[in-house]
Formats: sequence, structure tokens, C-alpha cells
Amino acid sequence: MLERNVLRLAAGSTLLGVALAATAAGLAGPWDGGQRTAERDRAAARSATGGAHHGGSAAPGAARPGPAPAPVPAPSAPAVLTPLTAPARVRAAPAPGLAGALDPLFRVPGLGAPRTAAVVDVATGRRLYEHGAAAPMPPASTIKIATTAAALSALGPDHRLTTTVVASRDARTVTLVGGGDPTLDGSRLKALAAATAKALRARRVTPAALTYDTSLYEGPVRHRIGANDNIAPVTPLMTDAARLDGSVSGPAPRAADPAGETARAFARLLAAQGVKVPPAPRPGRAPHKPLRLAATHSAPLSALVERTLTYSDNDLAEALARATARATRHPAGFDGAGRAVRAQLGRLGVPLDGAVLRDGSGLDRRNRVSARLLTALLARAADPARPELRPVLTGLPVGGFSGTLEDRYTDGSPAAGLIRAKTGTLTGVNALAGTAVTRDGRLLAFAFLASNTPSPYEAQPALDALATTLTTS
Repeated sequence: MLERNVLRLAAGSTLLGVALAATAAGLAGPWDGGQRTAERDRAAARSATGGAHHGGSAAPGAARPGPAPAPVPAPSAPAVLTPLTAPARVRAAPAPGLAGALDPLFRVPGLGAPRTAAVVDVATGRRLYEHGAAAPMPPASTIKIATTAAALSALGPDHRLTTTVVASRDARTVTLVGGGDPTLDGSRLKALAAATAKALRARRVTPAALTYDTSLYEGPVRHRIGANDNIAPVTPLMTDAARLDGSVSGPAPRAADPAGETARAFARLLAAQGVKVPPAPRPGRAPHKPLRLAATHSAPLSALVERTLTYSDNDLAEALARATARATRHPAGFDGAGRAVRAQLGRLGVPLDGAVLRDGSGLDRRNRVSARLLTALLARAADPARPELRPVLTGLPVGGFSGTLEDRYTDGSPAAGLIRAKTGTLTGVNALAGTAVTRDGRLLAFAFLASNTPSPYEAQPALDALATTLTTS
């Protein structure tokens, strides 16, 4: 069973990186000394609609019905803590007390076998707990931690994915060029058509042909799992991630030809602007040395990374893996992207023994990573010397509050708001990797990977119990 994504961003606490503060988790806004300004503002004026159960799903920023009772505040770290300094390398020094607390929980049948674990103190680099931590395991969606870290490292947090419209030198053939942005939506496509029409009018040219270019990517368009509601055909040109039901996250029926559908919608939008083009655009390549007519840009990569992690967005994960491949001169297909991500992780100096990266989303069951690799990446993301990686941490769902952890750590769990973690779920595979704030305010990075699990209904509570123990240690 593939993991369910949820829609709403909600309040949470525990920020990491160079400082910890007990605040609500806002996933948009500029940085302010390692903490999002939006989080600081939200903490100063808390909404009455926060908490773990908000009713039906809504898109970020959507109006919410009626006032709701204020949620019970999550346990929080002290208001002022010493800034964290993540080391370049972790040190081996297990903590016997933590092992005594975790071992019984780690042996429950719901975690199947094999199962592996790693827990690291982010500030000191001390390895507090390990169980088969170097063994390669199927990561499911926790591989998105690797995918996003590689993309941020290769491209930087300010990079944007750009969809362009170009023309031949006589402007008689117009080409819509896919830029690998699955977040392109109807409003941006409409604005792109308006800008294109304006540019054509300025040249006093009526185009005779409209084509669309998907040459940015290579190799198979379909993921090896085949047609599946969890991922669209992987093409650099699509609108709303090819969703057909109006949803913004989670499984959904998808268009079989996202690029063609987007190009046809673009043709209709051009016609509405008075630019008559054939209603059935054909595939083509942008001309050599084209005229650039218009462009539309995605949100910054930092925001795309956060969305990828919060909602376990498979389409964005594959797009980011291919963007990493393009930036590092690898073929932008499944295989090339996997090699590119692995190479970029190598540059970050994390342990890659046995790592196999077959896709960016974690849907491929052949993927293998170790718990030690995941905790090393989380520690890198908290390192003040690597601020470009911070969205890997700020994008993690907050236990009991947001993303794929919204419905976990609820009902008064002591870990609500103190766990930020990426979930991973495939049939027989369950994983959890992220950060936890301890009772005395320390930030721990953890990864728990389990295979051959009997069901997610048994494995997920067992994983949550392990993470909760870290917050009470």
C-alpha cells in the first residue's frame, strides 16, 4: 500500500539547524537567522484552527470554515537554546541508556525483518544508537531525503524550473518548451499564453504552427511500476502534475499524455488571446538559436524541496532528480538521474556503501540506502556551514500537524510537534527518518527502516513509538 499524502499545512514546532525554537511550522516565507520568518510570525499570533484534526483537506492558503477550539499545545523545547553545530563526521559512541529504551520497541513483530536503525546527536555527531545501520535497505519514500539534498547541493535553493515559449527566426513556428516543472498550473499557463500573444503582436506576426518540446528528459516516460495514481508519466511538460481530479497532492487519476494535454490547453489559451494556431499542436524540437517569446518560473527550489518532503510528492521528486542530472551533465532519465544523485551525495561526504538509487521518488523497490546514510544527510542539512541544505529539514512533516504525519502523533502524544520526519511506505516496507527534540532540547537525527512488515497498521505505530521514545529520553 503506497503512502497517503495530505493537503494541509498546519502549525507545528521545533525548528532545527542553527537554532531551535518552539514555534508553529509554516512552510512558506523567507529565512531569518535559520528560522522561517513565517514561523516566527505565526508563533506570535496563533490561529484557532491549528492542531492535529482540522476537518476536510484544503489547499495551502484556502479559507477554512468556522472557528475551531484551540489545540492543546505540543510539548516544546526551552525558549532559548544554544545554537547547534553539526559536525562534518559523526563519532561512534553508543548511549547504553537509549539502547535499553529502544531495544524492546525495536523487536516488536510489526517491524518485520530485517530492520535497521540509526540515531545521531546532531550537535556533537555522537552515534547514540545503531542496529544494522550500514545495511542497505529499501527506503521507500525516505529516499526523497537523498533526492532533495542532492538537488539543493547541485542547484542551490534559489534555482527555479522554467517553462519557455520560443519561435523560429521568422516567428512563424511557436514552440512550448517543457522545463521539468510539474507545478505549472492553469493560471501560470494562461499568463504564459498572454505574454506570448503580446510578444507576437509586437512583432506583427501570425504563427502558422504550434509545437511542443519534451526533449529535456531522456528514456522511458513511465515509471517501472507502470500506470499508477501515485505518479504521472514523467515528462518535462505537464500542468498540475497531470492530475485529472483537481487535487493537489496524494494519489489521483492522471492524464496519459500530460505534454500533449498541456500543449492543447496552451493553444486554446492563445486563441482566447486572439492568436490563431492549429488546435492540435504536434511534438517538435525548439529551433536552433530561437527567439524567446515568454517564460514562466516555478517557486524557488527551496520551496519545491519542502513540498516534495511534506507531501511526499513523487512527481516533484522525479523532476528534482532530473534537474540534478541536467546540472551535473548526466542523462535526464531514471538511470542517469540515479547516478547523478549518487554522485552528488558523494560530494557531500556521506556513507554510500551499498546505496542503489533507481529513481527519485522511492517507488522503485530496487532502491537501497542505509539508516546511516539518511542520518548523515540529516546532520549535513543541520550544519550551519551548509545553509543551502536547510530545506531538507524544514520540509519534513511535523508529527501531529502537517503533511504525511498529520494523522500520526495525535491524541495527546508527547511527541506531537517534536518529531519532524519523512515517512516511507510500500507494500511490506515501512520507514521513518527525520529529527526529534529531546526533553533537554537536543536535536537528534534518526532513521528506522523495516522490511517484510505484515502491514502498515502494525509497522507505523511501532515506528512512531521508537521516535516518541527519543523525545522523552
